[in-house]
Amino acid sequence: MRVSKEELFNLMKQKFIKAGLNEGAAHDVADVLTYADYRGIHSHGAVRVEYYSERIAKGGITTNPNYTFEQTGPASAVFHGDNGPGHQIAKQAMEKAIEMAKKSGIAVVGMKNTSHSGALGYFVEMAAEQDMVALSMCQSDPMVVPFGGTEPYFGTNPIAYSAPSADDRIITFDMATTVQAWGKILDARSKNASIPDTWAVDATGAPTTNARDVHALLPIAGPKGYGLMMMVDILSGSLLGVPHGIHVSSMYQDLTKGRDLGQIHIVINPAYFTDLNAFKLQITTMLNELKTQPAAEGYGEIYYPGERGILRSKEYDEEGIEIVDDIYNYLVSDDIHYDRYHGKNRFAE
Repeated sequence: MRVSKEELFNLMKQKFIKAGLNEGAAHDVADVLTYADYRGIHSHGAVRVEYYSERIAKGGITTNPNYTFEQTGPASAVFHGDNGPGHQIAKQAMEKAIEMAKKSGIAVVGMKNTSHSGALGYFVEMAAEQDMVALSMCQSDPMVVPFGGTEPYFGTNPIAYSAPSADDRIITFDMATTVQAWGKILDARSKNASIPDTWAVDATGAPTTNARDVHALLPIAGPKGYGLMMMVDILSGSLLGVPHGIHVSSMYQDLTKGRDLGQIHIVINPAYFTDLNAFKLQITTMLNELKTQPAAEGYGEIYYPGERGILRSKEYDEEGIEIVDDIYNYLVSDDIHYDRYHGKNRFAE
């Protein structure tokens, strides 16, 4: 099934309103999910709507949260999310961080008591669009074995950064600290597709190609990914006084309760460190030089981070965004409660 960007956004927004969100929150959540699908990051797009709607309807996400912004220093602040929609919290916190960085050169804004916020690339691009460099990190529930281990301890704990150039190109890098994000497993399950045996392990600790047999994910590059996911957990968890590592609440178990997750945005104003125009021109030069580098056999050309997402967006403008049929059918239905996730292990569906 292929749908336009606008149709997909409206379907998701209306589903979230039906689940209980107010129009502003529904808009923000749908906008972040549309961003993901529009760039081909389907693991963080419409495939998540059923889960979010279920949690919203069951009270696991506060539908009318009382957000408070606590500035703790000239360049530091904490955004208290009151268990609201993570996408809206991260968006508003980034707006505050950009405002602070314009005045002080840098801003570090932590988010406490938030819920899942989706693709981090959306938020760091907000800063790049205003001539800022940004990083964002967030913790997630344990589903990754530590290097050399057999049981999950850390989450996929993603990292994203973005930077502007002198033309209309923006560098956007968004990665999980696992070989693949958990959403890729969900995406494979929704399509009944197999996965590479380097992504995850089954209950015995052996590599698996069956997405439904996944017991835990693997860190990217072994001990390096393990170290990075620990760093993310410290900066977006322990630094904010929220639960860490194995103590982070499950995404898919009790949907009636909030999750108390942590996230952090770091925004840097290049104008406080160098000439802004010279900085942006150097980024453009870098991208141009990369595009002229010879590609290895089988790769065609070299892409800068975020470029393939833009190319997919242009393709989707012409052909529509591809959505799995059962997800589309859910979006156009009147259903909210499927009870698919209630009381089940986080890996069950």
